[in-house]
Amino acid sequence: MLLEADVKAQLNEYLKLLEGDILLKVSAGDDSVSKDMLALVDELASMSSKISVRQAELERTPSFSVNRIGEETGVTFAGIPLGHEFTSLVLALLQVSGRAPKVDQSVIDQIKNMDGEYHFETYVSLSCHNCPDVVQALNMMSVLNPGITHTMIDGAAFKEEVESKNVMAVPAVYLDGEFFSGGRISLEETLAKLGTGPDAAELSNKDPYDVLVVGGGPAGASAAIYAARKGIRTGIVAERFGGQVLDTMSIENFISVKSTEGPKLAASLEEHVKEYNIDIMNLQRAKNLEKNDLFELELENGAVLKSKSVIVSTGARWRNVGVPGEQEFKNKGVAYCPHCDGPLFEGKDVAVIGGGNSGIEAAIDLAGIVNHVTVLEFMPELKADEVLQKRLYSLPNVTVVKNVQTKEITGTDSVNGITYIDRETEEEHHVELAGVFVQIGLVPNTDWLDGFVERNRMGEIMVDKSGATTVPGLFAAGDCTDGPYNQIIISMGSGANASLAAFDYLIRN
Repeated sequence: MLLEADVKAQLNEYLKLLEGDILLKVSAGDDSVSKDMLALVDELASMSSKISVRQAELERTPSFSVNRIGEETGVTFAGIPLGHEFTSLVLALLQVSGRAPKVDQSVIDQIKNMDGEYHFETYVSLSCHNCPDVVQALNMMSVLNPGITHTMIDGAAFKEEVESKNVMAVPAVYLDGEFFSGGRISLEETLAKLGTGPDAAELSNKDPYDVLVVGGGPAGASAAIYAARKGIRTGIVAERFGGQVLDTMSIENFISVKSTEGPKLAASLEEHVKEYNIDIMNLQRAKNLEKNDLFELELENGAVLKSKSVIVSTGARWRNVGVPGEQEFKNKGVAYCPHCDGPLFEGKDVAVIGGGNSGIEAAIDLAGIVNHVTVLEFMPELKADEVLQKRLYSLPNVTVVKNVQTKEITGTDSVNGITYIDRETEEEHHVELAGVFVQIGLVPNTDWLDGFVERNRMGEIMVDKSGATTVPGLFAAGDCTDGPYNQIIISMGSGANASLAAFDYLIRN
């Protein structure tokens, strides 16, 4: 039996929701993954009279496709969709059976109206928390449009294929054999990339807002909800709804929720925002802000939005090391998410740059997967909590190098090593390895506000206790501000704070 009792009980409830009959076509060999896959599909069939199994020749072995009777739906799993991909399997079964996906009708119409043939493949690792969103979006597109197919490929089950394509970060999406996107990409982002998003004129023609929130992470969602509850015209512009939370694996300090995952929390934020009369403009990046009679926010696509007040909550992003090789080998050995990309370096040597909590946590995680981890820290001592350092130093396959400066990440097609300088002796050293994980903190997303509002030397927006900036009517919240701590719960509070202050500003002006 492949499924554990609690997973099976959960699955049993979902399978009661199947609407039509499903045929699972399986292509299996003599390998262990094939045997587990056969056990899985047989177990599924034994749990519902609506599911039947048939042996077939598919493009990859081992793999299985999920079909309606007499109709190919284009949904294939090359690998066993358990771990983080368990939900992808459940949703594929439900949607192929005829259950409508939970997305806006306008998005469903967009997908159904796409012309032509699109053959997608997504390379995943089962420990990747960003991969399921991509897999589920492309599976849904395949179910809704007969011209679209999608195959999820577990990199661990198809190592040779992964190595021949030089896939070194997941999720990695290919369209018709050509690289399409790397990293987490939402359904809306995929459609926009395929050329089916709103145009600039449509956005520019919108009436002015009372409050316009820029950024869709915890601070932005909180600010938008608090504004909308006051009954004022509210808009929210987000480059990607959920922000950096989407890249966070385990969240255990969000008070009242013992444990959750970033993508799950981001989905809840978006769901909550949609409960209110808020104009959501997702996948739009802010380019410039000016103040005339009203604030005028220019977007990257050329659209200009107007508002009486603005709350900036654009958050922060991973800080780059800024050395030769970092940009060239991004997703080709240079990585920022140990949970997502760690399994791709199984049995290989890697480095972690950064000796703070995130760096040492990454090193501990990776040590359980890879052959050897070298930790590089700029300062003479590690900055991580003592409990983490103790755990790190207990591991036999970790080397810690302190008081060093990274000089270069080397490679040809992909990373093959790292060069660093001992800051005390000024000697240069080179370590041969296959991957470099960068974990050196965050940088605020405020470059686009250069010269418009006062920022500190780190680029954080200076705010007072109510979230007000040096520009009247402009407020800021969350990780893009000079607040002392970057935490989800603090961002939410500062978003509410800034929103209440913006409302107070509107009443008085």
